[in-house]
Amino acid sequence: MSVVTELIRTEADGTISFGNYELIQKEKMDGYEHEGDLYKVKTYREITKLERNGMFVYESVPGTAVHGLSVTGDTMEFEVEGSEDAQITVQMEDGAEYSVYIDGADAGSVKANMGGKLVLSVELDPGRNAAIKIVKGN
Repeated sequence: MSVVTELIRTEADGTISFGNYELIQKEKMDGYEHEGDLYKVKTYREITKLERNGMFVYESVPGTAVHGLSVTGDTMEFEVEGSEDAQITVQMEDGAEYSVYIDGADAGSVKANMGGKLVLSVELDPGRNAAIKIVKGN
């Protein structure tokens, strides 16, 4: 897979992909409609951030490209790629505990803070995606 040159797009399976970590200057797209929600993405090599209806969803430092983001029930899944290891923050349920899987391997349990932010670190190699799955209460 590669960066999302249009900054954000809807995939054939109904998921969304966003982010371009190859950009030298920050670019953004606001008002992207997907399933009745409005999305805003800001991205470049130092950070990628996604908001839905004005609320935080995803952030990575440095910037990344996310493919196939899906949030269903108590699970968030996506593939991420970048030029180097990244710290990723996602919005989940306040104070809830989640199991995190990276490329199918159990990466442990993480508790979201009282603001609902869950932070994880992912080792990324250029040209290779890491599959992330976050499941509540497992």
